[in-house]
Amino acid sequence: MIKSQKTSEMVKMALFIALIILLSVTPLGYIPLGAINATTIQMPVIIGAVLFGWEKGAVLGGVFGLTSLIKNTVQPNLTSFVFSPFVPVFGEESGSLWAIVISLLPRIMIGVVAAGVFALFVKFKINKTFASAAAGFCGSIANTVLVMGGIYLFFGESYSAAKDIAYSTLLATVSATITGAGITEAVVSAIVCGAVCTALLKYSERKR
Repeated sequence: MIKSQKTSEMVKMALFIALIILLSVTPLGYIPLGAINATTIQMPVIIGAVLFGWEKGAVLGGVFGLTSLIKNTVQPNLTSFVFSPFVPVFGEESGSLWAIVISLLPRIMIGVVAAGVFALFVKFKINKTFASAAAGFCGSIANTVLVMGGIYLFFGESYSAAKDIAYSTLLATVSATITGAGITEAVVSAIVCGAVCTALLKYSERKR
């Protein structure tokens, strides 16, 4: 019985990982939106975190981060240096290891934050649909805040030069991205994750 349950969990994780990889190699995963690419890949990470807990959510987030690093390495653009240490920083001859932090940490935190928010809401007996939606919103916004914050902290001047904007206006650009594209992305994640998680949680409860 225990072996069968573990096998089932492994199969489910494999399916989520496959979905993340699929989204990462199709236009559905990264949607160009102003200063950054709006992502949909955070959704399977959030859904997995709600269903399986923060540890597996963190693993799924790590897979998302690796796909970002690989994509920016093999298909680089002017700002890929913030996601890949193998791409030279704009105006320099080599890449930076801080790119690994930006690629991985925010994406890992998607799963941690989403699972934590869901567990907190459920603990206070809040409706699971609302809890899932809140997890979707918070997980997504955490990704945007950490990515853009990391870019500002570690690559501010180089990123400004690559985007052809004044460094003095970068903080405003980062803030606008978070409150504009970031909030929009988070709302969409809340709606989709709320609906999908509710259906999957009900199915899981019926199987028990």
